[in-house]
Amino acid sequence: MENKLKILIVEDEMLIGAKISLFLTELGYEVTAILPRAEEALLHVLENMPDISLLDVRLKGEMDGIALAEALQKQHKLPIIFLTANSDDATFNRAKAAKPFAFLAKPFRKTEQQRAIELTISRMEDEAASSPVAPKTEEENTYLLDDRIFVRYKDRMVKIVFDEIRYVEADRNYCRIFNQNKEYLLTMPMKALEDKLPTAQFQRIHRSHIVNLAHVDEVAEGHVVIGTKQLPLSQSLREGFLKRFRTV
Repeated sequence: MENKLKILIVEDEMLIGAKISLFLTELGYEVTAILPRAEEALLHVLENMPDISLLDVRLKGEMDGIALAEALQKQHKLPIIFLTANSDDATFNRAKAAKPFAFLAKPFRKTEQQRAIELTISRMEDEAASSPVAPKTEEENTYLLDDRIFVRYKDRMVKIVFDEIRYVEADRNYCRIFNQNKEYLLTMPMKALEDKLPTAQFQRIHRSHIVNLAHVDEVAEGHVVIGTKQLPLSQSLREGFLKRFRTV
């Protein structure tokens, strides 16, 4: 099953919400809901946590989109993209103070949505990389980038959880990620991907292969077995690789 990026839309004009949802679905993302009110959104994220939320700045009810953004970020650290029409300076300054990851000015095109999402993911990765490593409580641990990566695949961004990766294989200037039932061809060299993978979990075993240590089933003299796949093990990397395992 593919790990699609999950996006919540909070927009009180349902026709606009439906159009945004259609765009996102065409881009390959999963829309968790289209909700008209902030109070509904707060309840929704407790049951179905999205990766990103698109919020209209102006919402009907006691909470507008800015107040909702502040609540979502305080409670769940959820990345926000604001949807805005023509706003006065005071409203814009309030929205800016809520620290959204991006703004989308209505009306907007599908490509602008895609760029806003990719900008948001890039900022999420940058913030995760610059944050000090410390134990997180379940409440603080809502959008983790230390347990997944977001990668471009077939013109969209998909999330790949580290635990699900079995191994990575170099393919000239590209690389392939192999999960149990799916393969992703990425337009990036394997070294660039290797730099994003946690060293505690992944190990290079050959110039063309990186493995998830948790999925290694067998280690032989010159190869490693993961499931039914036999991968080459370089002699120069063998000693360092074996040190990662407890043996008897």
